[in-house]
Amino acid sequence: MQKIYANPENALEGLLFDGMTIAAGGFGLCGIPERLIDAIQASGVNDLVIASNNAGIDNEGLGKLLRTRQVKKMISSYVGENKEFERQYLAGELEVEFSPQGTLAERMRAGGAGIPGFYTKTGVGTQVAEGKEVKQFDGEDYILERGIRADLSIIKGWRATCRRRRAVRSASPRSRRLCRSEASTPTASICRRST
Repeated sequence: MQKIYANPENALEGLLFDGMTIAAGGFGLCGIPERLIDAIQASGVNDLVIASNNAGIDNEGLGKLLRTRQVKKMISSYVGENKEFERQYLAGELEVEFSPQGTLAERMRAGGAGIPGFYTKTGVGTQVAEGKEVKQFDGEDYILERGIRADLSIIKGWRATCRRRRAVRSASPRSRRLCRSEASTPTASICRRST
C-alpha cells in the first residue's frame, strides 16, 4: 500500500517516539531527506539512534538533530565535518559506533532480511573489531557484525519503491510495511512498520 502526503509532518504522524532507531539515506549532504529531517527536529522526539553514513555538517542534514541534542547515538562510517558532533562526542554526550561504509550497508540489508549477524574480514585488526567476536574460517579471521533493524527509514527520491523498508523492524510476522511519500514536491519518502 502506498500513500502520498502533502507534507512531511503528515507523513510522519504517529510514527515518531523517543528512543527509536532511524535509518537515514543520503551521502554527505547529497540525497538527504531534508524536509523529513526538519519535521523530525520540529517534533521534539529525543534519544534517537541514527544509522547513516554520516552525521551531516553543522546546522545541515542530521547536524540539525545533533544541534538540538535529539540524537543519543550515531552509527556511521564518516563523521569528519561536523564540529558539534565532535564536541558532543569528546564531551561524552554522544555515543558513536563507527562502521565501514560497505559493512554499514550490509548490516542494514541483513537486518531487513532477518539475519541477526554476519562475519566479515573488514575491520579485522582495527578499532572496528574491538569487543566483537572473532572467528576463523579457512584459517582467516573474521569479525561478527550485527544486523541493524530500524523503526523508521527516511530517504529522498522522486519515486519510492521502499526497498529500504526491509531494514525496518517488523512488529509481527504478519506485519506489512508501508511507504509514504511527500506529494507537494515528491522528493522524500519514509518507510515504516505497520500492523
